[in-house]
Amino acid sequence: MRRRWLPRRLDHGEEATLVEHLDELRSRLIIALAAIVPIFLVTFAFHERIMEWLTGPLPDDRKLVTLGVTEPFTTSVKVSLIAALAIALPVILWQAWAFLAPAVQPHFERVVLTLVALATLLFVCGVGFMYVVVLPRALDFLTSYDDELYDIQIRASYYYTFAAMTLLAGGLAFLMPIFVLGLVRLRILTSDRLRENRRIAFVLLLCFAILLPTVDPVSLAFEVVPLLLLFEMSIWLSVFMERRWDRGWDEEFAETGVL
Repeated sequence: MRRRWLPRRLDHGEEATLVEHLDELRSRLIIALAAIVPIFLVTFAFHERIMEWLTGPLPDDRKLVTLGVTEPFTTSVKVSLIAALAIALPVILWQAWAFLAPAVQPHFERVVLTLVALATLLFVCGVGFMYVVVLPRALDFLTSYDDELYDIQIRASYYYTFAAMTLLAGGLAFLMPIFVLGLVRLRILTSDRLRENRRIAFVLLLCFAILLPTVDPVSLAFEVVPLLLLFEMSIWLSVFMERRWDRGWDEEFAETGVL
């Protein structure tokens, strides 16, 4: 039985006033915040283990330093908050989906939920790939570049921001097949159009890889190749799924008498 303190999800096409929409949005933001706060307390209690995990790709001969009185504490808080947001992401996405679902046709809801599940798996794979393959090589190159000219010291707050953004960018990059399939499912894109604009897509993917936090040539190569493979996989998945979806639409229209 649904509890009264949970916001009621509107049905598709149900009319509501602006005040009702704002009240539902406020309630869902409160639920998301209520999920983040306890998780943050847990991640802060284990922040040392989380920070040790993040420093794993750092070369053994490099140590982190802090340059301010409050920096050790603020760095721990920032790392704990980022970890809490990552863990609470399913709750946040679910609340966002529940708020936007009334604007989507009912038969698309199952498709969206399936894509969200696959996106979670791909995001974890992307983070793991960046952590195991890209980040160690990037840090080895960047922290030893012209080391005979500089006394290289790595500031803790900067390092954790760099590592977190790199892992986040890799996780988001691996969502490309889901994003492309979603656009094809909504008939915004087609597999033929993807194949026709393959060269343009390759250039855009190269630009995206250059904009990632890892800027050395070695890491760039490790980032570009998976992106190109993921795009090619997206095209072939679109070809396969497009045929299935077209048959499903034909059968649905035939049953309703549209065809």
